[in-house]
Amino acid sequence: MITEFILLGFGDLCRFQILLFLVFLVIYMATVTGNVLIFALIVLDRHLDTPMYFFLGNLSFLEACFSSNLFPRMLLALLTGERMISFSGCLTQWFIFNSLEATECCLLCVMSYDRYLAICKPLHYANIMKTQTCIQLAAASWVNSFFIFFILLNLMLQLTFCGPNKMDHYFCEYFPLLKLSCSDTSLIQRLSVVVAAIFTLPPFLLTLTSYVYIIAAILKIPSSAGRRKAFSTCSSHLVVVSIFYGSLMTAYMIPAQAIKRDLGKFSSFLYTVLPPLLNPFIYSLRNKEVKDALKNNFGRFFSTKQVR
Repeated sequence: MITEFILLGFGDLCRFQILLFLVFLVIYMATVTGNVLIFALIVLDRHLDTPMYFFLGNLSFLEACFSSNLFPRMLLALLTGERMISFSGCLTQWFIFNSLEATECCLLCVMSYDRYLAICKPLHYANIMKTQTCIQLAAASWVNSFFIFFILLNLMLQLTFCGPNKMDHYFCEYFPLLKLSCSDTSLIQRLSVVVAAIFTLPPFLLTLTSYVYIIAAILKIPSSAGRRKAFSTCSSHLVVVSIFYGSLMTAYMIPAQAIKRDLGKFSSFLYTVLPPLLNPFIYSLRNKEVKDALKNNFGRFFSTKQVR
């Protein structure tokens, strides 16, 4: 029985080990700092106490956790050359990674529904998106995702790993992990396809439908100023959704036979790095309320320090 795996990482690129370490360190620090800052602003600033920012706070917290699940182990391997990861550590990383990915699909869908209600049903918005409803929608996104992948984790624990222990990847991803199993993995592979379809296709279609209705409603607004104001409330989320699903589709919709292994690693790198890194910048640069909250809180912080 295998007790640990060897992550081969980026293959030939390992000769640029120090450069990769510095690049990934900057990316990780920017990702965590940006998302934690957005989360802290939403928690502390009462002007951001709305359903839209409640869901954004959940998303920012998720992105910080998502990056912290992958980057520290990868940075340690690049810095020390230690590529070993324990069997339990590998499965834990896989479980957290997939659970957070599924939660993000659900949260983005809920956020698009929130924008649909705000723009298409403004008179009913306050009655529908109450605090209790927001908490229930966010909780359902987190609990359902972690519960489903906990079931898959238990199925993974029943597999036997007795052969090679070298994984040609930079983290414990699902299919490279299954390839190392000596057991019959046909059942768990079929189940994983069903789970992936449930957590990606319906949220994507609901998000797409919401934005079809949103764009149609915006185009009916007579004044250009009104259209601009309505679109500004959902443009940030639309950009985030496009980056997330665009990078996800790039990674999974290209046939495995059509791409080299290193290109496969790069495509998975897109959806593991781009959304968490860009989300805080998109929401802070394109959103006036977030920019105002940043200015006010930083101004208050520095003025307090000067008084002291």
